[in-house]
Amino acid sequence: MTIDSSTERAQGNHSDRPHPVLIPLTRGQAARFVRLGLTTAAQLGLELTYEGGAALVPVAPSADDAVLGLSNLARRVSKHTEDRWPALIEEHFTQVLNRLRHGPPRPPDDPERQLIQRLVPRQSLPVEWGADRVDYLPGLLSVPATAQDGVVTMYLDPADFGLTWSDAELFGLANLRRLEDHVEYVEHDGITIALVTGTIFAASRALVLDTVLRESLHLEPPPHGVLAAVPARDLLLIHVIRDLSVIPALGLMLNLAARSFTHDPGPLSPDVHLVTPTLEWHPATTSSPDGTRLRLSPQLDALAKVVALKEPPPPARPVV
Repeated sequence: MTIDSSTERAQGNHSDRPHPVLIPLTRGQAARFVRLGLTTAAQLGLELTYEGGAALVPVAPSADDAVLGLSNLARRVSKHTEDRWPALIEEHFTQVLNRLRHGPPRPPDDPERQLIQRLVPRQSLPVEWGADRVDYLPGLLSVPATAQDGVVTMYLDPADFGLTWSDAELFGLANLRRLEDHVEYVEHDGITIALVTGTIFAASRALVLDTVLRESLHLEPPPHGVLAAVPARDLLLIHVIRDLSVIPALGLMLNLAARSFTHDPGPLSPDVHLVTPTLEWHPATTSSPDGTRLRLSPQLDALAKVVALKEPPPPARPVV
């Protein structure tokens, strides 16, 4: 069990600063987290080391030991007091090793019933796997997958089990529509944001947003569309646009999305999008020319002007 000494010293010098990789832990928390990870790995019979980055890797380059990723685990433990970290780390590593010992999941026996579509960050996939795929949203791909016992397996070449990509996507979207959401609402200064959760495919439900609006939020198609965000795999944020409160709602959405993207496992995107009544997705913001702040995107700016024309005029002031 070893740890890179230069990394340890750097963390010790600025222990209260954010760790650059193991977000959202501080450098001091990350140092303890890594030590606990190495100790737990050793107790499970693994000889691993930490050389920076976001993984525990085999000590010997030729070793057959597992590489244990730390990014999502760091996000998970950050929500708990540090006295719970040892148990959470042991539980996570044990689950990962059990999966590895059983070998890779089998291809789906019944793709039409088992495939489910999932949003995945392009940067998390090998470059060649997504080279011929178009982003559904900037930086995010829509990929057929299966889920069994909490393990999600993606299939980037459905030809392996006799399907074209379009057929696999068709099955995946149909099964995605069948999921049930858990919906909570955040109220702030008269602004309402729907938090869609309940499954590890909650953010992916953005791919079937019409079903979410109709069946989970019990809405007719909103005449002005919605603001939507997919900050992490377990969360879809939605604000129904009704009036000029869309502007402060955008600020609240950006705050919620950024926090989830930074802290929650399975980060996807911190961006907020404008979704039209015809389910066309557009950015809700754009960077200022100097890159120091965000502005309304042309699409949202145009919509705000339309909505403003429908606002009732202010009451007339009495003439004295």
